[in-house]
Amino acid sequence: MLRVVFSAVVLTVGALFGAAPAVQAAPYAAIVIDARDGDVLHSRNADTRLHPASLTKMMTLYLAFEAVENGTLDLDQQIRISRNAASEPPSKLGLRAGQRISLRYLIRAAAIRSANDAATAIGEAVAGSETAFSQLMTETARSLNMNSTTFRNAHGLTASGHMSTARDMAQLSRHLFYDYPQYYNIFGRTSASAGIANVRNTNRRLLNNYRGADGIKTGYTRAAGYNLAASAERGQERVIAVIFGGRSSDWRYHRMVELLNMGFERAPARVATIRPQRAETGAIMASVRPMPRGTSEVTQLMAAASVVGNAIVPQAQAATTASAFAPSPTAMRLRSDSASLAALAERSVTGVAPMAAPRPEPRTGDWAVQLGAYRNPDYAESVLTNALASEVAALNSARRQVSETVVNGVNLHEAQFIGMSQEEATAVCSSLRAQNRICRLVEPSS
Repeated sequence: MLRVVFSAVVLTVGALFGAAPAVQAAPYAAIVIDARDGDVLHSRNADTRLHPASLTKMMTLYLAFEAVENGTLDLDQQIRISRNAASEPPSKLGLRAGQRISLRYLIRAAAIRSANDAATAIGEAVAGSETAFSQLMTETARSLNMNSTTFRNAHGLTASGHMSTARDMAQLSRHLFYDYPQYYNIFGRTSASAGIANVRNTNRRLLNNYRGADGIKTGYTRAAGYNLAASAERGQERVIAVIFGGRSSDWRYHRMVELLNMGFERAPARVATIRPQRAETGAIMASVRPMPRGTSEVTQLMAAASVVGNAIVPQAQAATTASAFAPSPTAMRLRSDSASLAALAERSVTGVAPMAAPRPEPRTGDWAVQLGAYRNPDYAESVLTNALASEVAALNSARRQVSETVVNGVNLHEAQFIGMSQEEATAVCSSLRAQNRICRLVEPSS
């Protein structure tokens, strides 16, 4: 009798002070698909909008890979860490504000360690700010047919409106594998150096124990529960499974094993591969990389913007494709082709397009800085206006210019300050980048 009473008291006290047995934090959802053609093999609550937690980082990394392939960022480019990124809560790499670290290490930390500070730093490097990157993430989600997903940050910590579904995350998993196979290997590493620390994979239990497993990403928050997107290959078959709302890491692991086994049992031995497709959304990601001296006008224009969806910028060629994350430097270069550059036309800030005319150029000897290229001319103008608030003195005497260019049939509007010396332009870009703003140098035309 005393033992029963004592047990009841322990349970009551435990419930009050958080020592009670773990309960499921969110509704359970799962999906299993054949990665080769996207066919659904199992589904439960797959379209319920839930908290994705660190599965979010799959989109962050997708956009990082895209930036590297488009040449807007290099794997060995040194990224300056902002206070915003450094202040992210754990899990984190331990980055400090003002520190510089290569993009390669940030990618490893985000993919393997699930580091929140690294994910935010990647987002700021790609889009200039966390807010802009979140918008880019959501727009990219639409282009990948992830129609139930909205992003509010790069790391996946709980935020109002930051939601996704098991089906959407399975779709993103397919795109990571098919769109960037040269980088997909990062998800299968059980450990790696992230520059300032060695990181161990949060998904290593599955990677070490399930035959054929090679990724992809774990996630956990109190609101989300224990999430996991996983992929495994056996012979000619590849299966992707996603879990939302797991009760514990151990429960998540065993349930994922069951789902992957189910997938291999139900997947046909042979099926035609149907690659996932992207749709044009009109989102623009501007270059943050300054162009070196002697870079052709065509290459500069192509590097100025890449369209999310059907990319207008040809994919860059990696110096080595066997392991994109090998320690040796990887040189990324854009393929420029003058035949792909359409006639240039001047366009006023108001958006009224006059008859085709030569594109205005800086005067001989003048340097310019470009703050991106955008579909909307009014937005391009607002970028210039906002830059004046940066208190970079040289911008006050420079001339503002929004000019239209057409690349592969896509109208883009370049936001530039022109009429500076080389020293002024270099100092301007240095100051703007220090504020996490997009900027690249444009050399005189002659």
